[in-house]
Amino acid sequence: MVVLNIFFLIAGQTASTLLGRFYYNQGGNSKWMSTFVQTAGFPVLFIALYLFRSKSTQTATTSPETSGTKITLIYIALGLIIAADDLMYSYGLLYLPVSTYSLICASQLAFNAVFSYFLNAQKFTALIFNSVVLLTFSAALLGVDEDSQGTNGLSHGKYILGFVLTLGASATYSLILSLMQVTFEKVIKRETFSVVLNMQIYTALVATIASLIGLFASGEWKTLEGEMHAFGSGKLSYVMTLLWTAISWQIASVGVVGLIFVVSSLFSNVISTLALPIIPVFAVIFFHDKMDGVKIIAMLMAIWGFISYGYQLYVDDKKARKTSVSVEESS
Repeated sequence: MVVLNIFFLIAGQTASTLLGRFYYNQGGNSKWMSTFVQTAGFPVLFIALYLFRSKSTQTATTSPETSGTKITLIYIALGLIIAADDLMYSYGLLYLPVSTYSLICASQLAFNAVFSYFLNAQKFTALIFNSVVLLTFSAALLGVDEDSQGTNGLSHGKYILGFVLTLGASATYSLILSLMQVTFEKVIKRETFSVVLNMQIYTALVATIASLIGLFASGEWKTLEGEMHAFGSGKLSYVMTLLWTAISWQIASVGVVGLIFVVSSLFSNVISTLALPIIPVFAVIFFHDKMDGVKIIAMLMAIWGFISYGYQLYVDDKKARKTSVSVEESS
């Protein structure tokens, strides 16, 4: 189950990012449509909910003492934050080469460590601090890399805007995961598979509605027909690109949910970060992104930061297992 969910997460995240870049490269320009497809495929999660519900003896979404009103308000608040986060990602992917974009996204692990320290009482060890420093420097290198700026015919100002919004989106994504963990622990007070899936489904529903409102309020919906006809690889390709982008995001979501349930939300975030240094390799192959020395150093630092963080998780897990065995033996 762990291996299968890791595959879903890495494959879904890689495919959705590359398809998102392909949409822009072929003439797509709607930021709100790009935002919409990131959550619009959420009905796919009902299949997983149906298939695995019978395996969980606890299917209620809340504990008896938790009111429906409170959990609904939490879903709405998180959904709106997710919509804003997806919009920032959409702008970042438009204004940055996909290799640069994915490497900046790796900074979410550093933000996760900070938010987990304040919100989830996670200890800030030397290994985690090392990871935070490495990922911070990795992102900073890309911020000052002059060779990446002005790529795709974009101005220096748009590159900086894309960099700032992608960094902000990474921080927001980590905040969302920490807030979800707080909700599981303090409000819902259980973390069964159905509970985690419901969290994903209903927050995605809110985010999708918010994206639709943004699409119509911004007036971008008026340009969609012309965008489809002018799409570089044809109208069918336009529809299939959006469809498979939406499906890919939900495949990644199934992986995220599965890892949260089987292992932990922290481990899920670590694995999602693992995919990010992989994406630049595909970006070079499919989009001919330039991988200069600065980007390679940034990628190696991101991988080093990931290994440092992952090793800390391994140490913590090993310690927890020893404690568990000691308790069982003493009882």
